[in-house]
Amino acid sequence: MQFQVPQFIEIEDKIIGPLTFKQFLFLIGGGGAAFIFYQLPIWSSVKFFLVILSAGIGVAFAFFRVNNKSLLATIEDAVMFYVGQKLYLWKKVQKKIEPKKYTLPSEQTVQNTNLGLPTLSQSKLRDLTWGLDVQTKKKDL
Repeated sequence: MQFQVPQFIEIEDKIIGPLTFKQFLFLIGGGGAAFIFYQLPIWSSVKFFLVILSAGIGVAFAFFRVNNKSLLATIEDAVMFYVGQKLYLWKKVQKKIEPKKYTLPSEQTVQNTNLGLPTLSQSKLRDLTWGLDVQTKKKDL
């Protein structure tokens, strides 16, 4: 017996025209609040501000998305973040950085000769590296 597995379960169904049920409710709520503010016996400038504000909030909740999440879910996450407990597991400790002391190559050879250590010239160093290369190639064969 075959069963049909639902796909695209994260996409809400369009129930009322191109709108989902939630979008429809947000628009009805914003429009209803705008109508109620329009019917209040207050100054027309305050009335106009409240009507525009309530209609704008309804439209924002219906259509505005932040990081592919609805505005309502984003506001809920923000409130839970500010109200909830925060657990910090790691805090970086700033270490004091000390500047390194660099010496010039000529100063290094002077220091080596003062200590009685032998120094290698450029040609002897080249001979040693060539000798090591030849020995490793013989081992590989």
